[in-house]
Amino acid sequence: MCGIVGYIGPRKAAPVLLEGLAKLEYRGYDSAGIAVRNGRNDPEVIKVKGRLKGLVEKTDGGENVAGCCGIGHTRWATHGEPSETNAHPHVSPENMVVGVHNGIVENYQELRAKLERKGYTFYSQTDTEVLIDQVDYYYRKYKVGPIDALAKTMVRVRGSYALVVMFKDYPDVIFACRKDSPMIVGRGDRESFLASDVPAILKYTRDVYYVNNLEMVRLSGSGVTFFNLDGDIVDKDMVHIDWDAQAAEKGGFEHFMMKEIYEEPKALTDTLNSVLKEDDLDFSEVGLDDETIRGITDITVTACGSAYHTGIVGQYVTETLTRIPVRVELASEFRYRDPILKPTTLVIVISQSGETADSLAALREAKKLGARTLAIVNVLGSSIAREADHVFYTLAGPEIAVATTKAYSAQLMALYALAVKFARVRGNLDEKAYRGLLNSLKALPEISSRILDNKEKIQRLAAEKCAEKDIFYIGRGIDYAVSLEGSLKFKNTAEKTVSNMVECRSRGAYVIAVTREGLEDLVVKTADYVLVLPAADDLFMASVTVVPLQLIAYYVSVSKGLDVDKPRNLAKSVTVE
Repeated sequence: MCGIVGYIGPRKAAPVLLEGLAKLEYRGYDSAGIAVRNGRNDPEVIKVKGRLKGLVEKTDGGENVAGCCGIGHTRWATHGEPSETNAHPHVSPENMVVGVHNGIVENYQELRAKLERKGYTFYSQTDTEVLIDQVDYYYRKYKVGPIDALAKTMVRVRGSYALVVMFKDYPDVIFACRKDSPMIVGRGDRESFLASDVPAILKYTRDVYYVNNLEMVRLSGSGVTFFNLDGDIVDKDMVHIDWDAQAAEKGGFEHFMMKEIYEEPKALTDTLNSVLKEDDLDFSEVGLDDETIRGITDITVTACGSAYHTGIVGQYVTETLTRIPVRVELASEFRYRDPILKPTTLVIVISQSGETADSLAALREAKKLGARTLAIVNVLGSSIAREADHVFYTLAGPEIAVATTKAYSAQLMALYALAVKFARVRGNLDEKAYRGLLNSLKALPEISSRILDNKEKIQRLAAEKCAEKDIFYIGRGIDYAVSLEGSLKFKNTAEKTVSNMVECRSRGAYVIAVTREGLEDLVVKTADYVLVLPAADDLFMASVTVVPLQLIAYYVSVSKGLDVDKPRNLAKSVTVE
């Protein structure tokens, strides 16, 4: 939620900021703004309510804003309604400090009351303005430098934040700090970048630093310096991101969502191949050796949203193959129920971004209770990846559309591979069965491609039914898990599900059946419309059936004229609790 971009260097800042914010639109927002410094002049602050295109029009794409040092923000309203006044950036008295902020300041009312007693007045309803004025207060009162002012503020503030500020006295420098909200810093030739997420700066650099919790950073054209809360300099390794700039572009597709659906076969292949060595599953790079796998007594999967749905699929597959008890929990509730975990418990945390606040909190709770933790994430060096004991990276590349597609499929592949490996190591599969399941996993990308090559039937169906008001998804077992992701399919419990279909049809429903080759005779007389999919192993059919449902959702949205990549009131990554 919310997006931050910063730039300092030889380029004109405003176009870079606007372009970066456009790459972060998937995070969800209701207003946008930029602040640009042109030498020692006061910053030029431009803000709009609504979509980023309003800010682009207001600034002529950034061309009519002078200056090479600036910060930008897309805001999801938390404190104060969506408005131009409440939009970021916010400024302190006399433009001493201008800044943007992601997160929530939990004690902002207390801070605001204290600042009011010190003579500060407030023009907005936001906690962010309070945070900026708090920095201003310490900077003026103690006559310290920006890093010290930020450190004093961090000690005083409760909540989560990624805070980026510019000081009137330092016209060519950007300062930032973070606690629990993601932030990366990029370096180019005589220029520095800052953002909430990698896609914002991919066009300019793939060399980044990840800002750790309770760290501060000073950015200039000549370089970046990191500090801990005591003000000491912190050495940090640069990370090279393999994604290229085109990976975050539409590449000729009308929408990111359709592009990313078409990238699912590659995401499946790349994720499987990352742990497939000489035709054998090898998790040594993940840090899971055979002895560790044999010592696991139970598994807890925790995640949010679609990642939670993949966890439910993983529960069915893992328990079936390994006979290890698996529990799946929403990360938002995990730490509030006093979970019972042991050193032999494996807690799997699934998150595309690796920054989901509730999932990160669940990970920390699991580690505190002594469990072994494994992260399944898509973003290299993300917070969850850095803090987990083991990391399995899904190689889906950047996913821009809010509705997850290829990242969901890659997460499924990761869970399948883990289940098969655990089953083989623990003696639940003989060599023949193991080879058969490996071959089934290898076949999934090609099966997905076949569905995409024959999508016209799905497109016609969506056009015919786009005006319907309600949709119900029915499924049992693994099918229930896929239904949660927007699907209906049939396998071993097909007869029971057919009975459910008959009941729905008797009440006037139009019934669409998504089934596999060999089962179509069961449903052809019951359903009004049948989609027959290529067959895969029963355990892995969730990866097959989800593709047509993704396509139906896409085509219905297009037919209704909706914003496919940025659905109203939805954010792809929720980075505050």
